[in-house]
Amino acid sequence: MTLFRESGPVEDPWQRLADDAPVPADGLVLVSFARWREARAALLARRGPVGVALANTDPVEALASDVSRLDLIALHFPKFSDGRAYSQARLLRGRLGYAGELRATGNVLQDQALFMLRCGFDAFESEQKGFGEALARARALFSVVYQPAEDSRIPASFLRLGRQKAIVS
Repeated sequence: MTLFRESGPVEDPWQRLADDAPVPADGLVLVSFARWREARAALLARRGPVGVALANTDPVEALASDVSRLDLIALHFPKFSDGRAYSQARLLRGRLGYAGELRATGNVLQDQALFMLRCGFDAFESEQKGFGEALARARALFSVVYQPAEDSRIPASFLRLGRQKAIVS
């Protein structure tokens, strides 16, 4: 699977560990949520960075006390019409303050790149032809947004309020 950032395709330095695979002493490892819950202490005690892959049915709140210790959280889109990973991303970034890499995996489509960016994703696994080019253009698609999100863009309603206050003053 090709890994993309807004700057283009990049090499994926993370090693995905099967639930029964031995944990290496160092290096970047990505484990399932089940493995994380089972071996949390051992994973945190190792020398390298740790990431957790969540299914869209896994409870994000279970990572609340650990978000500052995780370098990567991968959220899975099993099909394009299932938006639960968007909600997970917003919870991680907005409510839990997660600042590490947030990766979209699974059925990641170019049509959804802007929405994924707005929810806080900053890395994307996709095999869709043209995904990299679409991602590079995504932030510039709309000059105005209507909903607040995790990308710090100011919604149109707030812009209007600012203009009204300036006119009244």
